[in-house]
Amino acid sequence: MSAGPHETPASYAGGSGSPLVLLHGFTGSWRVWRPLLPALTAHHAVFAPSLPGHAGAEAPAPGFGGTIAELVDGLEAKLDAAGIERAHLVGNSLGGWMALELGRRGRALSVLALSPAGGWRSPRDLKRVVGLMRGGRLMMERGGAGLTPLLARPRFRRLMLRSVAEHGERVPPAAVAEMLEEALGCVAFDAILTSIRTGTPLPAAPAADYPIRIAWSEKDRTIPLERYGRPLVANVPGAELTILPGVGHVPMFDDPELVARNILEVAAAADAKAAVAA
Repeated sequence: MSAGPHETPASYAGGSGSPLVLLHGFTGSWRVWRPLLPALTAHHAVFAPSLPGHAGAEAPAPGFGGTIAELVDGLEAKLDAAGIERAHLVGNSLGGWMALELGRRGRALSVLALSPAGGWRSPRDLKRVVGLMRGGRLMMERGGAGLTPLLARPRFRRLMLRSVAEHGERVPPAAVAEMLEEALGCVAFDAILTSIRTGTPLPAAPAADYPIRIAWSEKDRTIPLERYGRPLVANVPGAELTILPGVGHVPMFDDPELVARNILEVAAAADAKAAVAA
């Protein structure tokens, strides 16, 4: 890939080095990675697409069912178009689930999954998360433009972002407004959420031949480790589990330096191992 940078509503590409792909969470866009890009592009050729059916990306094709398999198919097409065969895959929440699935399809040099979705112990736990997602969407639809003046208040941003960030007051008002716009622009919202509600968690698989780190946010209120992370980790043999201190479900908001450091550690270790093997 070119050193760029090159931005469109659908993706970001920039930097040089071994390829690194960033996958955002449900209802977001590639822009959630902006605070990390200077650190990451200094070492890697970074490609950050918006997920299929999300704001800025292409609309789903007719008949789209919102399944993880369909989303990963769409991502593979994006990687192929960008000339990326294998990459260091980094994903948060839904993006973490998809990074793990992409790895199982042979597209990973390494995987770092940040509080990945895809694990739950019981139907009750799944129902809880689906309810959180629908409730958040309803709040945004009802609040609409009336929320914008309130974003200037740090306490309001902290309260509003409580489910995804430990320190929502650190997120600039303009970035929060952008997040709201993107969430409401996720045309695949109903299809994806219905598919998750009626689907199955990430299945067990044989141990991978590439490094996998699952980094769980200590203050994750959306999918806490004990209820959602432990079942997922059990289905990813050989994965390293680490806890990210003091951050919420979308840790890039709370501590971009911490997240970037974890990404670079995993990718550097994988690159060093590959260099020795070569």
